[in-house]
Amino acid sequence: MVLPASKRSGSTMAGLAALLAPAPGRLGFAARLALICAMTTLLVEIYQTPEPALTIYLVFFVIKPDRATSVVTSVVLLLLITLIIGAVLLITMQVIDQPLWRVVAMTIISFGLLFLASASKLKPIGGIIALIAAYALDLLGTAHMGEIATRALLYAWLFVGIPAGVCIVVNLFLGPPPRRLAEKALAHRLSLCAIVLRTPDPEARRAFEEYLNEGLGEIAAWLKLAGAEKTSPPKDIAALRQAVQSTVVILSMVEVIVRAPERLFPEALCGRIAQTLDDMAAILRKGGYPIDVALDDVEDKTIFMPLATAVLAELQAALTHFAEPPVPEASPKSEERAAGGFFLPDAFTNPAHVQYAIKTTSAAIFCYFVYSLLDWPGIHTCLITCYIVSLGTTAETVEKLTLRIFGCLVGAVAGIAAIVFLMPNVTSIGALMTLVFLAALVSGWIAVGSPRISYVGFQIAFAFFLCVVQGSSPAFDMTIARDRVIGILFGNLVVALVFTFIWPVSVARRIDPAIATLLRRLGTMVSARSRPARWTLAAEAHALLGAIETDITLTRYEPRSIRPAPGWLERRREAVQTLAQLQGLLLIGAEQDPSASGVITLRLNRLVDEFDPHRGPAEVLSGNETPTLQTEQGEERTVCGMIRFIEDPLAKLEQVVTQPSISDGEGSGDYAHV
Repeated sequence: MVLPASKRSGSTMAGLAALLAPAPGRLGFAARLALICAMTTLLVEIYQTPEPALTIYLVFFVIKPDRATSVVTSVVLLLLITLIIGAVLLITMQVIDQPLWRVVAMTIISFGLLFLASASKLKPIGGIIALIAAYALDLLGTAHMGEIATRALLYAWLFVGIPAGVCIVVNLFLGPPPRRLAEKALAHRLSLCAIVLRTPDPEARRAFEEYLNEGLGEIAAWLKLAGAEKTSPPKDIAALRQAVQSTVVILSMVEVIVRAPERLFPEALCGRIAQTLDDMAAILRKGGYPIDVALDDVEDKTIFMPLATAVLAELQAALTHFAEPPVPEASPKSEERAAGGFFLPDAFTNPAHVQYAIKTTSAAIFCYFVYSLLDWPGIHTCLITCYIVSLGTTAETVEKLTLRIFGCLVGAVAGIAAIVFLMPNVTSIGALMTLVFLAALVSGWIAVGSPRISYVGFQIAFAFFLCVVQGSSPAFDMTIARDRVIGILFGNLVVALVFTFIWPVSVARRIDPAIATLLRRLGTMVSARSRPARWTLAAEAHALLGAIETDITLTRYEPRSIRPAPGWLERRREAVQTLAQLQGLLLIGAEQDPSASGVITLRLNRLVDEFDPHRGPAEVLSGNETPTLQTEQGEERTVCGMIRFIEDPLAKLEQVVTQPSISDGEGSGDYAHV
């Protein structure tokens, strides 16, 4: 349905307001980030290091939500940059007076680091290390003596050393422990469930769906860090791990309640469930975890339809065992879990890693040549931008570029306005720190929010700092601000062209394998023998579903030359929507009717073949070939039980997948085999 312009604009504004709305820990994270930026400003102004704006901006990449990850990331980054600068120093001795070999060295180092950023566990910080190394070699172009070159490299080390050191100190004193973040995240999810049960307004429903699709999100990693810190008893960590699984089940059951075509529970019962969830959330916010949770006995369960009875039973189990760790058992098998190692399993077999390194390095070196040949060093920010905005697929890169261009314009306008109206009154380091703090607080609030707008916050900070923090003293040069903004926009344009026309990688290539993985995970969940194993797999399935929905949304950023046809996307979108409806029902049905699990698993596994990129011609499942959910005597179930609620969406999924073939030739390019 097409909405009137007024309604569409209202919906857009409501969505933007939701993305900027407060969330647990958001203000504290943004304030801590702003404080580190302000303290970094103090140090770079005291020691008068070159490129102070870039040094301050690196804080956005170093800081993490919890103290443990922030400190570890800072220490690792310091060690790596020390090794890189040491290697660059050795290379400098050979290439300082030879521009050609300096460019060759820059290219080789950039390619190697970007390959590691794509094909190894160095991915979170590999791009930043490549940026620092390339820029350090770029500084050699202005150095004509060995002593000056050495100073340039030491300053390049300080680009990372100052923000990383400040980040370590601030987080050791003010950073929240990972356990506290996990408790607040669980409490927020339970409160959202309570709100949706009471008054399912659109805003609450949107937030609820986002958390549902996150699955475990970062909570599992936070609890792992909490265990490594040794600041909490092991039994508490085990209890909270179980609380994570239970919370995912509660989210799933609330989703089934909300999705039901007719009211499942009386309003009074929904209110009691909501109150119980609020009480549990309050305990988690105080630093504990609820035990012995139980709903009041429901007087007359016979008035409920079979689906309501099953949902209530699963919900009561999740509440009763909310923080009670189960007896240890073998983890469910997952073919996707590969052995650990520094390199990814496909590091040396997947050409995409090499292509990514070549494309990003080519864009950066091209920008370097442009501003060198034009003798326009003011736009050197185009080189930096190439490393910041490049991502693995064309859709992700273009989306990031779109958000960053918007953020750049906003940051540039704010920066120029600050130069005109505020900088004349900035007469002390304290005033400059205050200005940086306020700018970092606003941009940090955006940057630490949803990934859908976080890049805007990053770019606002980058453009603002480049405009306002121009050197070791207050500056009012509008030309510098203009040139740096031009450099950012030019770098964005170069990366967009390179990633669109050279080895373009469509995000659609990973949609079908992800759907196949999701179907396998659901099949394993249905056939799992124990409830804890099913709950673990349900959390993983929700996270997979959220990633698939994100990829489908990203395809709109792709150029027509590589974007799949509308029909191809529509069938995947419909299949994913049906899977979203089916997940909670499968979780309930596995417990309510174990005899049907084998048939359900068989049907899900047959659908996996339709999404296998290496399969032969599609094998269409006809109605006669599809096994039905039957009793042992072979009589088809006609009773109004759980099976009917599973059969309808499952049959719909089979129909969507097999009409007439899930990978027909409608897509652009080679999407018959995406």
